[in-house]
Amino acid sequence: MDYKLIEKIQTFLPLGYLYLIILGILRDGVFFYMLGINFLKYSSIMDILISPIAELTSQPIILLTVTLMIIGFFLYYNFLAKNSHKKWVRDSIVIKKYLKKNPDSADSDLKTHIKKQAYFAVAFMIASFFLGGGLGMGMTAKDRIVNNKMKIKHRITDDSGNQKDIYLIDSNSAYFFYVEKGRKTVTIVPVGSIKKIELINNKMFEKGNLSSFLTL
Repeated sequence: MDYKLIEKIQTFLPLGYLYLIILGILRDGVFFYMLGINFLKYSSIMDILISPIAELTSQPIILLTVTLMIIGFFLYYNFLAKNSHKKWVRDSIVIKKYLKKNPDSADSDLKTHIKKQAYFAVAFMIASFFLGGGLGMGMTAKDRIVNNKMKIKHRITDDSGNQKDIYLIDSNSAYFFYVEKGRKTVTIVPVGSIKKIELINNKMFEKGNLSSFLTL
């Protein structure tokens, strides 16, 4: 058993998750800023802690893509480390810059440097995913609301029995963020004020023309 590897994993896991939490805050901040909302006012500590996990698992394809990209980065940089003695590796921009600053470095030092680059590459990729996703989704939501191009997929029933077809922007443990059909105003309501939310346009059931609902 490789105890050194286990120790490294134990060290990096808390730091990695802290990094994801920070990115989750920035992602939500960018997304809601595009809609004129300060999301921190409506978020609990638990919402912030689970935000990055919720984002990555929101769609299986997202989780699969990110996982494959992370594996791909590590495999690629491991391949470069194994071929660090070859000219085409040493002539690459990052390696060439390192060798210029450290002309007397041993081959083992160069391999260590290459492997470390994998962590920076993965960190940059994940940051781009979160921040780019937040900006892109925020701009898309804003455009749909302003130009009345919202995809109405939900119907809510409040505690008074009133029903509304809505464009659901997002939700957390305490609030729903939505825009009513035909309007351009973002509504923020406590979860407790909603009795039922129906998924009236479910692409998974399009052939059968079915709908599903969740009673809160």
